[in-house]
Amino acid sequence: MNESQLEALLSEVASGSMTVDAAVGRLRSLPFETLEGVATLDHHRLLRTGFPEVIYCEGKTAEQVALIAERLAAQSPRLLGTRATEDQYIEALQRLPDLEWNQQARSLWLDRDPISDLKPGVMLLCAGTSDLPVLEEASLTLHLMGHDPHKVTDVGVAGLHRIVPHIPALQQANVVIVIAGMEGALASVAAGLTQAPVIAVPTSVGYGVNFGGVAALLAMLNGCASGMAVVNIDNGYGAAHMAALINDKIENRSRTSNNGFTPTGLGARTAAGPQSGSG
Repeated sequence: MNESQLEALLSEVASGSMTVDAAVGRLRSLPFETLEGVATLDHHRLLRTGFPEVIYCEGKTAEQVALIAERLAAQSPRLLGTRATEDQYIEALQRLPDLEWNQQARSLWLDRDPISDLKPGVMLLCAGTSDLPVLEEASLTLHLMGHDPHKVTDVGVAGLHRIVPHIPALQQANVVIVIAGMEGALASVAAGLTQAPVIAVPTSVGYGVNFGGVAALLAMLNGCASGMAVVNIDNGYGAAHMAALINDKIENRSRTSNNGFTPTGLGARTAAGPQSGSG
């Protein structure tokens, strides 16, 4: 239950259209709701963190996903389920007719209250077309959290010249997410070209000794470029959530103050890179 829903509930009680007992029953599920043998849903997360609990669908049955989705959607206008299968989506659709499905992102979602003023500032960069499922998971997460990411695809280090036209955009971004499999080198390259924080996402894309993304993960953790942090393998959602928090802080402050971190403040950067200081 979000703030507007709580106000509506209190208004119903005040007008006499809902009894106090009925209102208490509704409020009882505000902190959490127990689905016996299945889950304990954290309905308070939206109020605490600004975004509702997300369903990690992998390992759950279609019926479990459907039940969890139905109960979460009863308390929040937005819903996101990651690593979902089409069978899980079809089952949940029986309970939520307005539910959406993004096959490439492997995610089910709905948004009954779309945010009209999406914030710019996040750049999404992926090394290869095979990394697109992770990029799309990140992109969907960012949209639901109120951000409009700038996406650049297939600019991996096997053809490094492909990133050159995008260097100005890299240097204007508030935060950059770099998604790469194989040896994961693109993250260090990008971090060396921008003052923005870089969130690196290793993917499970690669042959043999890629070890399902472990090689890219270790390479990113050992990257020599400064200003780079690394999330878990294929974790587009986690990277996007972190990027949204960073971009929210920057964009919210930029509307009320000149703090040096706004896109305007970054306008002096050029394709040649940030200006060198003395010494």
